[in-house]
Amino acid sequence: MNENQASLALFQECEALLATSLQTLDDKPEETVASTLKALWHAAAGAPLSVQRAMETALPTLDADATTQLRMLLQQRIVGVPLAHLTGRQQFMGLELQVSGDALIPREETELLGHAALARLQNIIREKNTAIVIDVCTGSGNLALALAHHAPRARVWAADLSESAVALAQSNAKNLWLDDRVTFRAGDLLTPFDTPEFHGKMDLLVCNPPYISSGKVDVMASEIIGHEPRLAFDGGPLGIRILQRLIAEAPRFLKPGSTLAFELGLGQGRGIRKRLEQHNGYADIAEITDAHGNVRALVALWAGHGA
Repeated sequence: MNENQASLALFQECEALLATSLQTLDDKPEETVASTLKALWHAAAGAPLSVQRAMETALPTLDADATTQLRMLLQQRIVGVPLAHLTGRQQFMGLELQVSGDALIPREETELLGHAALARLQNIIREKNTAIVIDVCTGSGNLALALAHHAPRARVWAADLSESAVALAQSNAKNLWLDDRVTFRAGDLLTPFDTPEFHGKMDLLVCNPPYISSGKVDVMASEIIGHEPRLAFDGGPLGIRILQRLIAEAPRFLKPGSTLAFELGLGQGRGIRKRLEQHNGYADIAEITDAHGNVRALVALWAGHGA
């Protein structure tokens, strides 16, 4: 058997194993049998890639040690270790990010918020030539870095309650050559920016907050709750504790004509929109829906005069 035949035989063997054993999550649609195997194959070869990048890249030949590593990675994935934790990579809005157990793995659904926020940001930059952005609950920094990458004239500030998540986000910023325009701080929601420097100065405020109710977090899939930080999911008894705080605290940082944009959970759209409508300063509220018509993000203009 030559080298190519051996690689094909190994691929087919591993593919058959995953086909009968792999369980995937609905919120990670990019992970299939084929994409999982290719991502793990590259990781075993010592050149880890995101699922998306792995699907676009030719598979290297694995030596004996790498083949052993591949089999180990396959077994870890089958028992529920997240694929992104095994590769250390996840793609978000075209960016190749490092990920770890210190922060939420960026989800494809969050790109809905990302693209909606980016559209608003680009409009602001066309009018003003520059923009100032805050991203809170930043996690791995995916939203902050994507906005900075796709809108080079934006200056972005971001924060997370977890210091280890902030360290991961800073590493991502450095790897993407964005650390000169994106600054990360550790602290509770908007607290790290509660100074005159930021009050009434933001053009865009974005957030992907924890929005799962505490009771539901306890029964989430073990692949999620067993490996990703609870802090990134638990939104309190009703799942809206952070969302309520965000709506109430954001006006201190927004200026007339600026935008608040945030993700929310399934079934929360109507209630959270009502809270925005009842507030005295939000206007022109837009719903961002997924392919099934579910509201997954809200974008609102701030028409008030601070708070």
